[in-house]
Amino acid sequence: MVFQGKKLINDPNDVVTEFIEGLVETYPGLQYLDGFPEVKVVLRADVSSATYDKVAVISGGGSGHEPAHAGFVGEGMLTAAICGDVFASPPVDSILAGIRAVTGPMGCLLIVKNYTGDRLNFGLAAEQAKSEGYKVETVIVGDDCALPPPRGIAGRRGLAGTILVHKVAGGAAAAGLSLADVAAEAKHASEMVGTMGVALSVCTQPGQVTSDRLGPGKMELGLGIHGEPGAAVTDLLCVDVVVSHVLKQILSPETNYVPITRGSRVVLMINGLGATPVMELMIAAGKAVPRLQLEHGLAVDRVYTGSFMTSLDMAGFSISIMKADQAILQRLDASTKAPSWPVGVDGNRPPAQIPVPIPPSHSTKSEESLSRPQQLSRQGYILEAAIEAAANAVIKLTDSLNEWDSKVGDGDCGSTMLRGATAILEDMKKYYPLNDAAETVNEIGSSIRRVMGGTSGIIYDIFCKAAYGRLKANNQSDITSKQWADALEASIAAVSKYGGASAGYRTLLDALIPASAVLQESLNAGDDPSTAFVLSSEAALAGAESTKHMQALAGRSTYVSSEILASVPDPGAMAAASWYRSAALAVKDKYQAS
Repeated sequence: MVFQGKKLINDPNDVVTEFIEGLVETYPGLQYLDGFPEVKVVLRADVSSATYDKVAVISGGGSGHEPAHAGFVGEGMLTAAICGDVFASPPVDSILAGIRAVTGPMGCLLIVKNYTGDRLNFGLAAEQAKSEGYKVETVIVGDDCALPPPRGIAGRRGLAGTILVHKVAGGAAAAGLSLADVAAEAKHASEMVGTMGVALSVCTQPGQVTSDRLGPGKMELGLGIHGEPGAAVTDLLCVDVVVSHVLKQILSPETNYVPITRGSRVVLMINGLGATPVMELMIAAGKAVPRLQLEHGLAVDRVYTGSFMTSLDMAGFSISIMKADQAILQRLDASTKAPSWPVGVDGNRPPAQIPVPIPPSHSTKSEESLSRPQQLSRQGYILEAAIEAAANAVIKLTDSLNEWDSKVGDGDCGSTMLRGATAILEDMKKYYPLNDAAETVNEIGSSIRRVMGGTSGIIYDIFCKAAYGRLKANNQSDITSKQWADALEASIAAVSKYGGASAGYRTLLDALIPASAVLQESLNAGDDPSTAFVLSSEAALAGAESTKHMQALAGRSTYVSSEILASVPDPGAMAAASWYRSAALAVKDKYQAS
């Protein structure tokens, strides 16, 4: 099945010229030659052939690989980029125009990717320029490591490793070296780098249909940057396997494409092919570095991750590895104004990971206060039972919470609450100071904050912090039932203030607000505290059940139809009612037992 590719363009024939117009509007340091549509050349705005006293570095090729090549024009990198039509080599006249525009008495270096069209057009332009009196040298880059050594004259394809050659050559030219020396450094760099790409999709050219060459669940290894077939089509593999395969292919001693052996210093480039999220590129980088270090025995001196040489909208990435010496690293680290070269990349980096800071609530207290007391007071004994019962109630309700949430939310309420309840039970064994009720509530908040994500985690953390603040203000170790009731009121007020919900919004507050009201009323009437707690828990359950009849006014449920909402209660309210009810029953049991 084929279908027209979707593009945000005007006329497919104008995409390159309109791209260039947008590029120079974005980056004032760039200009283009007024020769559209035949001549499409981007050049440094500060360079003129009449006054330029350094070697000009020129590259280019077919468009569709942005930011290559025009995005790498700037002081310290390319002097000009010659843009062909999409995936088409630029014509000789365009290349000549670029040479004439920026080449002064020091001459110019042409860096050409190893494709027949590019070699022929740049080659003829070089000869014509020489006949006009220009000094011209050419370096061909063929860094592809995906295919077996070619038997014909085509040679290895030029891929993303070309960008590293641009940077080395540009750094050498900026340093004032002669044309021969700039060309020598660029040629040396081209011999040190190997690249291989993998793709999940084939690119779609403007105005053309999308190819279905790669079916569902398939990926291609070693394809070219124009979508041409690669070494193999295989089932979709996880990134660990893909990275391992690509690294072995590039570093294979059988093909010996790059002179890299154990103990070598290398530069790594993870290059997105156009439609690959930064997240996936970073995952690939994170897997490649330790494999290069541990499996291949290499020192990774620099890592560049991003989109450098794309293939329109192709999903996938390529990996380039360049053998590095101090001279190459100096060129890569040299400053440049090229807009698409990553800023501030050098080898002086701190350790990749450092320990997680200890929460202030732990670091500012003594070890004794952060451990379970050897002897529990009566209050500590009852508090432990209430916490344990509440957490276990949430754990038992996990599947039901997830089921309800799958209908009115994102389906993870139970799993999220499970993480919090499990952490509370584990942490209580280690450092909950159960004889100090206020500090224990504070530590419950710390446990929740550490493991619970999303809205539920932050709401319960706010809940605990507000309760802690109210209890701590009493400045006494034994907390009265009235003080617990006031702490619950303070928690509800804080959650309402910061979350924006109140009664009737179909949230956990619809369980806790009626519970708080009944608790205060019962205590004021002189009821036994444990009885008042149980009565208030019944109000919590009733409040949670009543959410079936409410229209959601907060959270993801606001996007769900009233018909669906009427079929299930609010998961957050049911979770709150469940732990509250279980804690109340546990408190009553312990009071009666004592």
